[in-house]
Amino acid sequence: MLSNTDARIQPVAAQIALALRVGLGLVFISGGIAKLERLLTPAKSKGIVDQYVGPLGYINQTFLDWLFASPLGAVLTPWNFLTALSAFELLAGVMLVAGLMVRPLALLWAFLLWSFVVSLPVVTTPGVSLTAKTYMSPAEFVQIRDIALSGLFFVLYNLGPGARSLDHAWYGLPETLGRDWEPLALLTRLSIGAPFLIGGLFAGYDNVVTWGMSSVLLAAIGAGLIAGVGARGFAVAAAAVMIWFMAVKLGGATSVIGWFNAVKREFAILAAAGIVAWVGGGRMFTVDKSFEALASWWAIYAGSVTSKTPRRLPAQ
Repeated sequence: MLSNTDARIQPVAAQIALALRVGLGLVFISGGIAKLERLLTPAKSKGIVDQYVGPLGYINQTFLDWLFASPLGAVLTPWNFLTALSAFELLAGVMLVAGLMVRPLALLWAFLLWSFVVSLPVVTTPGVSLTAKTYMSPAEFVQIRDIALSGLFFVLYNLGPGARSLDHAWYGLPETLGRDWEPLALLTRLSIGAPFLIGGLFAGYDNVVTWGMSSVLLAAIGAGLIAGVGARGFAVAAAAVMIWFMAVKLGGATSVIGWFNAVKREFAILAAAGIVAWVGGGRMFTVDKSFEALASWWAIYAGSVTSKTPRRLPAQ
């Protein structure tokens, strides 16, 4: 467990930031290349555009109107919008891995990833019969991995560019900012634990990711990471699930690009799980400390009621 007073924090924090930025960078390198390969191939471009703007795509009608039916539509088409976004993803991924403009990119993506959540077309109204297939689970569940990535980007933003970064080599920026690991460890383990807990509790529901694993196992890993007790062990289990999933996808992959794209988010989750397995998940808001706090509050407030409340004497 590390704190801002630990003599080891600077070199270790630099390695943590390095692992995070490489894991997160691979997400965007993989996704950017995969999308650009389809968008720039005439025989494939219509398919990916339809995939994004269709009922089972990633852009709901509100955002379609805002992007393409508003004044923005004078310069934007679905194809050039997706091509520009994919090119930016690839560039951002390369810059993250190289360690260039790490904190600005981390802050940008920490917020931008939420646009993928709010723009998802979902229908969860009871009793509605749809003629077109779309997402039938809450967007937060479908895109829980993107929410996790957002949390990890906030961690990276607060850590700094990390070891072996161009920000440090070219511009002299400090490898780390000397921030306390405890709150960042909490955010890291919550970011890893949330997709596992959602996958375990809502396995079998529409478009909820389970990585092909038992719902009980996923829920246990997620709850363990969020609870913060034995976090290192649960992080090892989370990393093992990611490695197993990657191996399964590799066996059925038809191309290298396709495989990287299929497991892109898992690179970041694997990196974060490895970090918690290495340095721990901190002691903030762990379940054992929460129970201690609840017991303390009960003693204070229950005790104050019994000791401060005036008692009526028998004669009164």
